[in-house]
Amino acid sequence: MRLMSCLRRSSAPRLFASDRRVPKSAGAQNLTAMPNSQALTPIAVQRRIYLLWKNLYKKTHLAIALGVEACRKGHSVRFFRVPDLVSILQDKHESGTLARFQKELSDCDLLIFDEVGFVPFHQTGAELLFHVISACYEHNSVMVTSNLEFGQWNTVFGDTRLTAALVDRLVHHAHILAFTGESFRLRHALSTISS
Repeated sequence: MRLMSCLRRSSAPRLFASDRRVPKSAGAQNLTAMPNSQALTPIAVQRRIYLLWKNLYKKTHLAIALGVEACRKGHSVRFFRVPDLVSILQDKHESGTLARFQKELSDCDLLIFDEVGFVPFHQTGAELLFHVISACYEHNSVMVTSNLEFGQWNTVFGDTRLTAALVDRLVHHAHILAFTGESFRLRHALSTISS
C-alpha cells in the first residue's frame, strides 16, 4: 500500500491509497471544474456517509479531490478500489490480522470506496466488506462511487438480505449525489478522433 502526502512533510495528514492511479496533483483546485464544487467541499469533512454514483465523469477524480481536501483540513483518509479492498480483507482474514486492519480503518475520518459494482464478490468477500461498512455506520465518513443504482447492487453482493442491510446503512444520513452525463474518457477519445 502506497502512501501519498496530501500537503506537507511528515506532520501533515496523509491519504493512504491502495491504487497507484491516484494522481499526485489531485486537490481542491480540481473541485472548481466539478458541478456545485463549493457545496461539495464540506462533504468530505463531516461525519456522515456520502455516495457518488450514476455515470459521473471523473467520479473517482472528484472523490480523490474531496479526500485530499479532507486531508488539508486535518482529517485522515483512506482510498480503496473496492475489488482491491475485498482482496485485502480476504488476505487479512486468512492471515489472522483482520482485527488490526479493521482497527486501522476505524481510526480514519473518511474512507473512500471506489468502483462498487464493477466486479462481483464471492460470499466471504461480500460479508467482509459488509462488516467494514457496518463498523463505519454513524462513526466514520464513507464515500462510495458506483455506476450502479442501489437496486442493482445485489448482482455484486450476491445476497439479497446482505445487500438490503448494506444499502440501508449507507443511505441513512447520506447525501446521495446522482450525476448523469457522458463519460469523460469517451468524450476525450472522441475529441481526439475528430481532431
